[in-house]
Amino acid sequence: MSIRVRPAARLVQLITGQALFGASMALMVRGQLGLNPWDVLHQGLAGHLGWTFGNITALTGVVVLMLWLPLRQRPGLGTLTNVIVIALTVDAVLATVPPMTTLPSQIVLLASGVVLNGFATAVYVGARLGPGPRDGLFTGLHARTGWPVRIVRTGIEIVVLAAGWLLGGTIGVGTVLFALAIGPLTQLFLPFTTVRGPAPTSVDA
Repeated sequence: MSIRVRPAARLVQLITGQALFGASMALMVRGQLGLNPWDVLHQGLAGHLGWTFGNITALTGVVVLMLWLPLRQRPGLGTLTNVIVIALTVDAVLATVPPMTTLPSQIVLLASGVVLNGFATAVYVGARLGPGPRDGLFTGLHARTGWPVRIVRTGIEIVVLAAGWLLGGTIGVGTVLFALAIGPLTQLFLPFTTVRGPAPTSVDA
């Protein structure tokens, strides 16, 4: 099932999904029970560089986009807004939600963050206005190498997770829960958020 929406509505859907994605990241950070692999890296880098979490996500997004060049990937509008909107939103939510110190509150934030992340991913991916920098990296490597997507994505996330852990990022039950739940959750929501019709594949479209 898919829905038909006008271009302006698709843009609103894109920005809303990315904003919710940034909020979900912040909730998991404040839950302090473990982060997804990329956020483990973001947290580790933030601790060493003294930058805000959002600024680090923007920095890594730009670096990953540079890796697209040899892969001949072309960014879409959603690729560019991904870097900006998520960075702003995650910092805004982190500024308003304090760290949780009791286990019940940590569990609530973790569960809320994971479910919201799955929904947010479906919302912004469903707008079909371009993948995020990190998604485009693994799809680009898949296209260039012919390796299975699951192998490429798993390999990238293992490397990112290890680097983040070495830098002091938080690994825990939340990391495992995210890995197990994010795929099924996104698949559950996608039929209700995917728009119909041709989608631009680059900023030139």
